[in-house]
Amino acid sequence: MQKIIKSSIALLFIFIIGVFFVSLNKNPSYDTKNLTGKEIINIKLESFENNEFFTNKDFSDNKYTLINFWASWCAPCRIEHPNLMELSKEQNIKILGINFKDRKANALKFLEDLGNPYDYLVKDVNGKQSVNFGIYGIPESILLNNKFVVIKKFIGPLNMDDLENIKRIIRVL
Repeated sequence: MQKIIKSSIALLFIFIIGVFFVSLNKNPSYDTKNLTGKEIINIKLESFENNEFFTNKDFSDNKYTLINFWASWCAPCRIEHPNLMELSKEQNIKILGINFKDRKANALKFLEDLGNPYDYLVKDVNGKQSVNFGIYGIPESILLNNKFVVIKKFIGPLNMDDLENIKRIIRVL
């Protein structure tokens, strides 16, 4: 009986050391750079205006789609907004705005004051959809091609360099 107890303790000890060893060798940083080159499938997002849903089919005719996560309470979102307005003038791209954990009245006021660059507007009231896209915080944007493959991810507000980079990508056909 004592042999079984000693063997069990030894196996438990080896298991615990193994778990610690594996855990110590993992990168603790949440990193979404590996999204580039991967396809985003099963997009199903609730419309901002009504209870309808947008799916992959709604975006399939776009040459490029920029998914932009934003909120009216987000100061950096205000900073990037003029760049989104500029990008909305481009022919080869559609912009999907995902309103993140926001009040509808505040979001509408934001768009009324600053303009609406979005071709599609959906909501993520509780933040669950954002997690599915690997979003750290907002603003963040994801550039997709017409096959829903991630070309590039932008963490933080889009700046002038990002805007020019996106224009270069979408103008090369």
